[in-house]
Amino acid sequence: MAYSLLGDLGLSDLGLSDLGLSNLGPWMQTLFGLGLLAVVALSVRLLAGWLLLRTCGFLRASIDARWVQIVLSKNVLQRLTQALPWLLIQAGVAAVPDLPTQAESVIRNVAVALAVLYMVRALFAMLDALLLSFDSAVDRKGMQMQSIKSYVQLGKLFLIFVGGIVIIAVLSDRSPLILLSGLGAMSALLMLLFKDTILSFTAGVHLASNDLLRIGDWIEMPQVGADGDVIDIALHTVKVQNWDKTITTIPTWRLMSESYRNWRGMSLSGGRRIKRSLSLDVSSVHFLSASEIAALSRITLLETYLQHKVSTLLQANVSVHSHAGAQAGALANERRLTNIGTFRAYVEAYLRAHPGINQGMILMVRSLEPTASGIPLELYCFTATTAWIGYEATQSDIFDHLLSILPEFGLRLYQSPAGNDIQQGLHGRNSSSTDGAALDRTAL
Repeated sequence: MAYSLLGDLGLSDLGLSDLGLSNLGPWMQTLFGLGLLAVVALSVRLLAGWLLLRTCGFLRASIDARWVQIVLSKNVLQRLTQALPWLLIQAGVAAVPDLPTQAESVIRNVAVALAVLYMVRALFAMLDALLLSFDSAVDRKGMQMQSIKSYVQLGKLFLIFVGGIVIIAVLSDRSPLILLSGLGAMSALLMLLFKDTILSFTAGVHLASNDLLRIGDWIEMPQVGADGDVIDIALHTVKVQNWDKTITTIPTWRLMSESYRNWRGMSLSGGRRIKRSLSLDVSSVHFLSASEIAALSRITLLETYLQHKVSTLLQANVSVHSHAGAQAGALANERRLTNIGTFRAYVEAYLRAHPGINQGMILMVRSLEPTASGIPLELYCFTATTAWIGYEATQSDIFDHLLSILPEFGLRLYQSPAGNDIQQGLHGRNSSSTDGAALDRTAL
Protein backbone atom coordinates (compact mmCIF):
# COMPACT_ATOMS: atom_id res chain seq x y z
CA MET A 1 0.00 0.00 0.00
CA ALA A 2 1.28 3.43 -0.96
CA TYR A 3 2.11 5.68 1.94
CA SER A 4 -0.49 8.30 2.55
CA LEU A 5 0.12 11.87 3.59
CA LEU A 6 -0.60 11.01 7.19
CA GLY A 7 1.70 8.02 6.97
CA ASP A 8 4.48 10.34 5.81
CA LEU A 9 3.82 12.40 8.91
CA GLY A 10 4.42 9.34 11.10
CA LEU A 11 0.73 8.83 11.84
CA SER A 12 0.28 5.49 10.16
CA ASP A 13 -3.15 4.15 11.06
CA LEU A 14 -3.54 7.53 12.75
CA GLY A 15 -1.26 6.26 15.57
CA LEU A 16 -4.10 4.62 17.45
CA SER A 17 -1.81 2.10 19.18
CA ASP A 18 0.36 4.92 20.51
CA LEU A 19 -2.72 6.69 21.79
CA GLY A 20 -3.73 3.68 23.83
CA LEU A 21 -6.92 3.12 21.83
CA SER A 22 -5.97 -0.23 20.30
CA ASN A 23 -8.37 -1.99 22.63
CA LEU A 24 -11.37 -0.20 21.05
CA GLY A 25 -13.60 -2.07 18.68
CA PRO A 26 -13.03 -1.79 14.90
CA TRP A 27 -15.93 0.60 14.32
CA MET A 28 -14.83 2.87 17.15
CA GLN A 29 -11.30 2.97 15.74
CA THR A 30 -12.69 3.82 12.31
CA LEU A 31 -14.90 6.60 13.64
CA PHE A 32 -12.07 8.00 15.75
CA GLY A 33 -9.76 7.91 12.75
CA LEU A 34 -12.27 9.74 10.57
CA GLY A 35 -12.80 12.36 13.28
CA LEU A 36 -9.05 12.85 13.74
CA LEU A 37 -8.61 13.17 9.97
CA ALA A 38 -11.34 15.84 9.85
CA VAL A 39 -9.71 17.79 12.72
CA VAL A 40 -6.31 17.66 11.02
CA ALA A 41 -7.83 18.79 7.69
CA LEU A 42 -9.67 21.67 9.36
CA SER A 43 -6.53 22.75 11.24
CA VAL A 44 -4.51 22.71 8.03
CA ARG A 45 -7.16 24.83 6.35
CA LEU A 46 -7.14 27.45 9.12
CA LEU A 47 -3.36 27.53 9.32
CA ALA A 48 -2.87 27.64 5.55
CA GLY A 49 -5.57 30.31 5.20
CA TRP A 50 -3.91 32.50 7.83
CA LEU A 51 -0.47 32.12 6.26
CA LEU A 52 -1.70 32.65 2.70
CA LEU A 53 -3.75 35.74 3.50
CA ARG A 54 -0.89 37.41 5.42
CA THR A 55 1.82 36.49 2.92
CA CYS A 56 -0.20 37.32 -0.16
CA GLY A 57 -1.53 40.48 1.42
CA PHE A 58 2.06 41.64 1.83
CA LEU A 59 2.79 40.74 -1.82
CA ARG A 60 -0.28 42.65 -3.05
CA ALA A 61 0.83 45.72 -1.13
CA SER A 62 4.41 45.45 -2.43
CA ILE A 63 3.73 44.64 -6.10
CA ASP A 64 1.42 46.92 -8.07
CA ALA A 65 1.16 44.68 -11.14
CA ARG A 66 -2.43 44.05 -12.22
CA TRP A 67 -2.01 40.27 -12.60
CA VAL A 68 -0.67 40.03 -9.03
CA GLN A 69 -3.71 41.87 -7.69
CA ILE A 70 -5.97 39.51 -9.64
CA VAL A 71 -4.31 36.16 -8.83
CA LEU A 72 -3.73 37.02 -5.17
CA SER A 73 -7.10 38.62 -4.49
CA LYS A 74 -8.75 37.79 -1.19
CA ASN A 75 -11.67 35.80 -2.63
CA VAL A 76 -9.35 33.63 -4.75
CA LEU A 77 -7.18 32.73 -1.75
CA GLN A 78 -10.15 32.01 0.50
CA ARG A 79 -11.64 29.55 -2.00
CA LEU A 80 -8.28 27.88 -2.57
CA THR A 81 -7.94 27.28 1.18
CA GLN A 82 -11.41 25.70 1.13
CA ALA A 83 -10.07 23.09 -1.30
CA LEU A 84 -7.05 22.17 0.89
CA PRO A 85 -8.88 20.08 3.55
CA TRP A 86 -10.59 17.99 0.88
CA LEU A 87 -7.26 17.29 -0.81
CA LEU A 88 -5.88 16.27 2.58
CA ILE A 89 -8.86 13.98 3.24
CA GLN A 90 -8.45 12.39 -0.19
CA ALA A 91 -4.78 11.72 0.55
CA GLY A 92 -5.22 10.56 4.16
CA VAL A 93 -8.39 8.47 4.04
CA ALA A 94 -6.35 5.35 3.27
CA ALA A 95 -4.74 5.64 6.75
CA VAL A 96 -8.06 5.24 8.58
CA PRO A 97 -8.03 1.76 10.17
CA ASP A 98 -10.60 -0.89 9.35
CA LEU A 99 -12.37 1.37 6.84
CA PRO A 100 -14.21 -0.70 4.24
CA THR A 101 -12.83 -0.41 0.74
CA GLN A 102 -16.16 0.74 -0.67
CA ALA A 103 -16.52 3.45 1.98
CA GLU A 104 -12.93 4.56 1.40
CA SER A 105 -13.61 4.87 -2.33
CA VAL A 106 -16.79 6.89 -1.74
CA ILE A 107 -15.07 9.28 0.71
CA ARG A 108 -12.12 9.74 -1.63
CA ASN A 109 -14.35 10.42 -4.62
CA VAL A 110 -16.50 12.91 -2.70
CA ALA A 111 -13.38 14.68 -1.40
CA VAL A 112 -11.94 14.95 -4.92
CA ALA A 113 -15.27 16.23 -6.26
CA LEU A 114 -15.48 18.91 -3.55
CA ALA A 115 -11.86 19.89 -4.15
CA VAL A 116 -12.62 20.35 -7.85
CA LEU A 117 -15.73 22.37 -6.96
CA TYR A 118 -13.75 24.80 -4.78
CA MET A 119 -11.03 25.11 -7.40
CA VAL A 120 -13.65 26.04 -9.99
CA ARG A 121 -15.03 28.61 -7.55
CA ALA A 122 -11.49 29.98 -7.09
CA LEU A 123 -11.24 30.40 -10.86
CA PHE A 124 -14.66 32.12 -10.77
CA ALA A 125 -13.28 34.55 -8.18
CA MET A 126 -10.24 35.17 -10.39
CA LEU A 127 -12.47 36.03 -13.35
CA ASP A 128 -14.55 38.37 -11.15
CA ALA A 129 -11.34 40.07 -9.98
CA LEU A 130 -10.26 40.47 -13.61
CA LEU A 131 -13.60 42.10 -14.50
CA LEU A 132 -13.47 44.39 -11.46
CA SER A 133 -9.89 45.42 -12.26
CA PHE A 134 -10.82 46.19 -15.86
CA ASP A 135 -13.87 48.27 -14.88
CA SER A 136 -11.86 50.17 -12.27
CA ALA A 137 -9.19 51.02 -14.85
CA VAL A 138 -11.89 52.33 -17.21
CA ASP A 139 -13.44 54.46 -14.46
CA ARG A 140 -10.06 56.00 -13.59
CA LYS A 141 -9.41 56.91 -17.21
CA GLY A 142 -12.93 58.30 -17.57
CA MET A 143 -13.39 56.90 -21.05
CA GLN A 144 -15.72 54.55 -22.86
CA MET A 145 -14.33 51.06 -23.36
CA GLN A 146 -15.50 47.73 -24.63
CA SER A 147 -16.91 45.46 -21.94
CA ILE A 148 -15.27 42.11 -21.16
CA LYS A 149 -18.24 40.93 -19.11
CA SER A 150 -19.48 38.68 -21.92
CA TYR A 151 -16.08 36.96 -22.14
CA VAL A 152 -15.99 36.51 -18.36
CA GLN A 153 -19.44 34.94 -18.42
CA LEU A 154 -18.42 32.66 -21.27
CA GLY A 155 -15.34 31.62 -19.30
CA LYS A 156 -17.56 30.77 -16.33
CA LEU A 157 -19.82 28.67 -18.54
CA PHE A 158 -16.79 26.78 -19.83
CA LEU A 159 -15.54 26.19 -16.27
CA ILE A 160 -18.99 24.97 -15.22
CA PHE A 161 -19.04 22.56 -18.15
CA VAL A 162 -15.54 21.18 -17.53
CA GLY A 163 -15.93 21.11 -13.75
CA GLY A 164 -19.32 19.40 -14.04
CA ILE A 165 -17.87 16.70 -16.32
CA VAL A 166 -14.97 16.06 -13.93
CA ILE A 167 -17.18 15.98 -10.81
CA ILE A 168 -19.70 13.62 -12.39
CA ALA A 169 -16.88 11.37 -13.64
CA VAL A 170 -15.24 11.26 -10.19
CA LEU A 171 -18.49 10.55 -8.34
CA SER A 172 -19.46 7.82 -10.78
CA ASP A 173 -15.89 6.46 -10.81
CA ARG A 174 -15.73 6.67 -14.58
CA SER A 175 -13.33 8.28 -17.01
CA PRO A 176 -14.32 11.80 -18.17
CA LEU A 177 -13.72 10.64 -21.76
CA ILE A 178 -16.68 8.28 -21.47
CA LEU A 179 -18.96 11.17 -20.51
CA LEU A 180 -17.57 13.33 -23.30
CA SER A 181 -18.24 10.62 -25.86
CA GLY A 182 -21.82 10.42 -24.61
CA LEU A 183 -22.18 14.19 -24.93
CA GLY A 184 -20.97 13.92 -28.52
CA ALA A 185 -23.98 11.79 -29.32
CA MET A 186 -26.19 14.50 -27.75
CA SER A 187 -24.59 17.34 -29.75
CA ALA A 188 -27.86 18.16 -31.56
CA LEU A 189 -29.69 18.52 -28.24
CA LEU A 190 -26.86 20.60 -26.79
CA MET A 191 -26.92 22.89 -29.82
CA LEU A 192 -30.65 23.40 -29.28
CA LEU A 193 -30.26 24.07 -25.57
CA PHE A 194 -27.36 26.50 -26.02
CA LYS A 195 -28.63 28.15 -29.20
CA ASP A 196 -29.08 31.58 -27.61
CA THR A 197 -25.70 31.34 -25.90
CA ILE A 198 -23.93 30.50 -29.16
CA LEU A 199 -25.73 33.29 -31.03
CA SER A 200 -25.03 35.79 -28.25
CA PHE A 201 -21.35 34.88 -28.08
CA THR A 202 -20.98 35.22 -31.85
CA ALA A 203 -22.74 38.59 -31.73
CA GLY A 204 -20.55 39.71 -28.83
CA VAL A 205 -17.37 38.82 -30.72
CA HIS A 206 -18.68 40.66 -33.80
CA LEU A 207 -19.58 43.79 -31.81
CA ALA A 208 -16.26 43.81 -29.95
CA SER A 209 -14.00 43.07 -32.92
CA ASN A 210 -15.60 45.84 -35.01
CA ASP A 211 -15.94 48.24 -32.06
CA LEU A 212 -19.66 48.67 -32.72
CA LEU A 213 -20.82 49.03 -29.13
CA ARG A 214 -19.31 50.29 -25.89
CA ILE A 215 -20.61 50.97 -22.41
CA GLY A 216 -21.75 54.60 -22.33
CA ASP A 217 -22.82 54.72 -25.98
CA TRP A 218 -26.17 56.36 -26.76
CA ILE A 219 -28.12 54.02 -29.03
CA GLU A 220 -31.60 54.01 -30.55
CA MET A 221 -33.43 50.79 -31.35
CA PRO A 222 -37.12 51.65 -31.83
CA GLN A 223 -38.22 48.06 -32.49
CA VAL A 224 -37.43 47.16 -28.86
CA GLY A 225 -38.20 50.57 -27.34
CA ALA A 226 -34.56 51.41 -26.54
CA ASP A 227 -33.34 55.02 -26.62
CA GLY A 228 -30.61 55.85 -24.12
CA ASP A 229 -27.18 54.94 -22.77
CA VAL A 230 -25.71 51.43 -22.73
CA ILE A 231 -25.01 50.57 -19.08
CA ASP A 232 -24.12 46.88 -19.31
CA ILE A 233 -22.93 44.45 -21.99
CA ALA A 234 -23.22 40.82 -20.89
CA LEU A 235 -23.07 37.51 -22.72
CA HIS A 236 -26.81 37.18 -23.29
CA THR A 237 -28.16 40.72 -22.85
CA VAL A 238 -27.33 44.39 -23.31
CA LYS A 239 -28.96 46.83 -20.88
CA VAL A 240 -29.94 50.31 -22.05
CA GLN A 241 -31.06 53.01 -19.63
CA ASN A 242 -33.59 55.11 -21.51
CA TRP A 243 -33.93 58.85 -21.05
CA ASP A 244 -37.01 58.32 -18.87
CA LYS A 245 -34.77 56.19 -16.58
CA THR A 246 -36.45 52.92 -17.52
CA ILE A 247 -34.26 49.94 -18.42
CA THR A 248 -34.57 48.08 -21.73
CA THR A 249 -32.93 44.66 -21.97
CA ILE A 250 -31.92 43.63 -25.49
CA PRO A 251 -30.73 40.11 -26.42
CA THR A 252 -27.15 40.47 -27.65
CA TRP A 253 -27.78 38.54 -30.85
CA ARG A 254 -30.45 41.06 -31.93
CA LEU A 255 -27.82 43.80 -32.11
CA MET A 256 -26.11 41.80 -34.85
CA SER A 257 -29.18 40.64 -36.75
CA GLU A 258 -31.11 43.96 -36.60
CA SER A 259 -30.18 47.59 -37.18
CA TYR A 260 -29.75 50.24 -34.51
CA ARG A 261 -28.41 53.79 -34.37
CA ASN A 262 -25.27 54.57 -32.36
CA TRP A 263 -24.72 58.27 -31.55
CA ARG A 264 -21.07 57.82 -30.55
CA GLY A 265 -19.89 59.41 -33.81
CA MET A 266 -21.84 62.56 -32.98
CA SER A 267 -20.34 62.71 -29.49
CA LEU A 268 -16.80 62.32 -30.81
CA SER A 269 -17.27 64.85 -33.63
CA GLY A 270 -17.67 67.81 -31.27
CA GLY A 271 -20.88 69.08 -32.85
CA ARG A 272 -24.56 68.17 -32.82
CA ARG A 273 -26.77 68.92 -35.79
CA ILE A 274 -29.57 71.49 -35.91
CA LYS A 275 -31.96 70.82 -38.78
CA ARG A 276 -35.14 72.77 -38.24
CA SER A 277 -37.35 74.96 -40.42
CA LEU A 278 -39.33 78.18 -40.09
CA SER A 279 -42.53 78.10 -42.18
CA LEU A 280 -43.00 81.60 -43.62
CA ASP A 281 -46.33 82.92 -44.83
CA VAL A 282 -46.24 83.18 -48.64
CA SER A 283 -48.39 86.31 -48.67
CA SER A 284 -45.76 88.19 -46.63
CA VAL A 285 -43.01 87.75 -49.24
CA HIS A 286 -42.35 90.90 -51.31
CA PHE A 287 -39.68 93.10 -52.90
CA LEU A 288 -37.94 95.52 -50.59
CA SER A 289 -38.55 99.22 -51.07
CA ALA A 290 -35.81 101.83 -50.78
CA SER A 291 -37.01 102.82 -47.30
CA GLU A 292 -37.01 99.19 -46.14
CA ILE A 293 -33.48 98.71 -47.50
CA ALA A 294 -32.35 101.82 -45.64
CA ALA A 295 -33.94 100.55 -42.42
CA LEU A 296 -32.35 97.12 -42.74
CA SER A 297 -28.95 98.64 -43.52
CA ARG A 298 -28.79 99.79 -39.91
CA ILE A 299 -28.51 96.12 -38.83
CA THR A 300 -24.80 95.44 -38.34
CA LEU A 301 -24.94 91.87 -39.66
CA LEU A 302 -26.58 93.07 -42.90
CA GLU A 303 -24.60 96.25 -43.52
CA THR A 304 -21.86 94.71 -45.68
CA TYR A 305 -24.28 92.34 -47.41
CA LEU A 306 -26.70 95.10 -48.42
CA GLN A 307 -23.93 97.40 -49.61
CA HIS A 308 -22.58 94.71 -51.89
CA LYS A 309 -26.03 93.62 -53.14
CA VAL A 310 -27.27 97.15 -53.80
CA SER A 311 -24.09 97.96 -55.76
CA THR A 312 -24.36 94.73 -57.76
CA LEU A 313 -28.04 95.27 -58.56
CA LEU A 314 -27.50 98.88 -59.62
CA GLN A 315 -24.88 97.80 -62.13
CA ALA A 316 -27.10 95.00 -63.43
CA ASN A 317 -30.11 97.33 -63.75
CA VAL A 318 -28.09 99.96 -65.64
CA SER A 319 -27.25 97.28 -68.18
CA VAL A 320 -30.94 96.28 -68.36
CA HIS A 321 -32.08 99.89 -68.92
CA SER A 322 -29.58 100.41 -71.70
CA HIS A 323 -30.92 97.44 -73.67
CA ALA A 324 -34.60 97.44 -72.71
CA GLY A 325 -35.61 100.52 -74.68
CA ALA A 326 -39.28 101.37 -74.12
CA GLN A 327 -39.65 98.61 -71.52
CA ALA A 328 -36.93 100.05 -69.28
CA GLY A 329 -39.46 101.38 -66.78
CA ALA A 330 -41.08 98.01 -66.11
CA LEU A 331 -40.15 96.77 -62.61
CA ALA A 332 -40.29 93.17 -63.77
CA ASN A 333 -37.25 93.84 -65.96
CA GLU A 334 -35.13 94.89 -62.98
CA ARG A 335 -33.32 92.83 -60.39
CA ARG A 336 -34.55 93.69 -56.90
CA LEU A 337 -33.99 92.58 -53.33
CA THR A 338 -36.63 90.44 -51.59
CA ASN A 339 -37.35 90.37 -47.90
CA ILE A 340 -37.08 86.58 -47.75
CA GLY A 341 -33.66 86.55 -49.47
CA THR A 342 -32.39 89.30 -47.19
CA PHE A 343 -33.71 87.45 -44.17
CA ARG A 344 -31.93 84.28 -45.32
CA ALA A 345 -28.67 86.24 -45.56
CA TYR A 346 -29.28 87.66 -42.09
CA VAL A 347 -29.87 84.21 -40.59
CA GLU A 348 -26.63 82.88 -42.10
CA ALA A 349 -24.65 85.88 -40.82
CA TYR A 350 -26.28 85.49 -37.40
CA LEU A 351 -25.29 81.81 -37.22
CA ARG A 352 -21.71 82.55 -38.28
CA ALA A 353 -21.44 85.10 -35.48
CA HIS A 354 -23.11 82.92 -32.85
CA PRO A 355 -20.63 81.55 -30.23
CA GLY A 356 -22.69 78.39 -29.75
CA ILE A 357 -22.33 77.24 -33.38
CA ASN A 358 -19.44 75.06 -34.56
CA GLN A 359 -17.93 77.07 -37.42
CA GLY A 360 -15.79 74.16 -38.60
CA MET A 361 -18.77 72.09 -39.73
CA ILE A 362 -21.46 72.51 -42.39
CA LEU A 363 -23.52 75.70 -42.03
CA MET A 364 -26.21 76.76 -44.49
CA VAL A 365 -29.67 78.34 -44.67
CA ARG A 366 -31.90 77.29 -47.53
CA SER A 367 -35.44 77.72 -48.82
CA LEU A 368 -37.31 74.49 -49.40
CA GLU A 369 -40.20 73.78 -51.73
CA PRO A 370 -43.32 75.80 -50.83
CA THR A 371 -46.16 73.76 -49.36
CA ALA A 372 -49.69 74.37 -48.18
CA SER A 373 -48.14 75.36 -44.85
CA GLY A 374 -45.94 78.11 -46.27
CA ILE A 375 -42.33 78.37 -47.40
CA PRO A 376 -39.96 76.32 -45.17
CA LEU A 377 -36.72 78.17 -44.42
CA GLU A 378 -34.37 75.47 -43.11
CA LEU A 379 -31.38 75.99 -40.82
CA TYR A 380 -28.68 73.32 -41.18
CA CYS A 381 -25.74 73.72 -38.81
CA PHE A 382 -24.00 72.13 -35.82
CA THR A 383 -23.72 73.34 -32.24
CA ALA A 384 -20.36 73.65 -30.52
CA THR A 385 -21.47 71.24 -27.80
CA THR A 386 -22.85 67.71 -27.89
CA ALA A 387 -24.35 67.84 -24.39
CA TRP A 388 -28.13 67.56 -24.53
CA ILE A 389 -28.92 70.54 -22.27
CA GLY A 390 -26.40 72.84 -23.96
CA TYR A 391 -27.61 71.77 -27.41
CA GLU A 392 -31.25 72.47 -26.61
CA ALA A 393 -30.38 75.83 -25.01
CA THR A 394 -28.44 76.95 -28.09
CA GLN A 395 -31.15 75.80 -30.48
CA SER A 396 -33.91 77.50 -28.49
CA ASP A 397 -31.92 80.74 -28.24
CA ILE A 398 -31.46 80.87 -32.02
CA PHE A 399 -35.10 80.28 -32.90
CA ASP A 400 -36.38 82.60 -30.18
CA HIS A 401 -34.35 85.38 -31.76
CA LEU A 402 -35.37 84.59 -35.34
CA LEU A 403 -39.07 84.42 -34.50
CA SER A 404 -38.86 87.78 -32.76
CA ILE A 405 -37.03 89.55 -35.60
CA LEU A 406 -39.27 88.34 -38.45
CA PRO A 407 -41.46 91.51 -38.42
CA GLU A 408 -38.35 93.64 -39.08
CA PHE A 409 -38.24 92.05 -42.54
CA GLY A 410 -41.97 92.27 -43.14
CA LEU A 411 -42.33 88.51 -42.86
CA ARG A 412 -44.90 86.48 -40.96
CA LEU A 413 -44.72 82.93 -39.66
CA TYR A 414 -47.35 80.65 -41.14
CA GLN A 415 -49.94 79.46 -38.65
CA SER A 416 -53.11 77.52 -39.26
CA PRO A 417 -56.24 79.44 -38.18
CA ALA A 418 -57.04 78.85 -34.53
CA GLY A 419 -60.35 79.15 -32.73
CA ASN A 420 -59.53 82.69 -31.60
CA ASP A 421 -58.81 83.75 -35.21
CA ILE A 422 -62.20 82.45 -36.34
CA GLN A 423 -63.95 84.21 -33.43
CA GLN A 424 -62.26 87.50 -34.28
CA GLY A 425 -63.21 87.13 -37.94
CA LEU A 426 -66.84 86.44 -37.11
CA HIS A 427 -66.89 89.33 -34.64
CA GLY A 428 -65.52 91.67 -37.30
CA ARG A 429 -68.13 90.48 -39.80
CA ASN A 430 -70.96 90.99 -37.33
CA SER A 431 -69.69 94.47 -36.51
CA SER A 432 -69.61 95.39 -40.20
CA SER A 433 -73.14 94.09 -40.72
CA THR A 434 -74.43 96.08 -37.72
CA ASP A 435 -72.74 99.27 -38.89
CA GLY A 436 -74.20 98.85 -42.42
CA ALA A 437 -77.72 98.34 -41.07
CA ALA A 438 -77.39 101.46 -38.92
CA LEU A 439 -76.33 103.52 -41.94
CA ASP A 440 -79.29 102.18 -43.93
CA ARG A 441 -81.69 103.23 -41.18
CA THR A 442 -80.09 106.66 -41.02
CA ALA A 443 -80.48 107.08 -44.79
CA LEU A 444 -84.13 106.17 -44.51
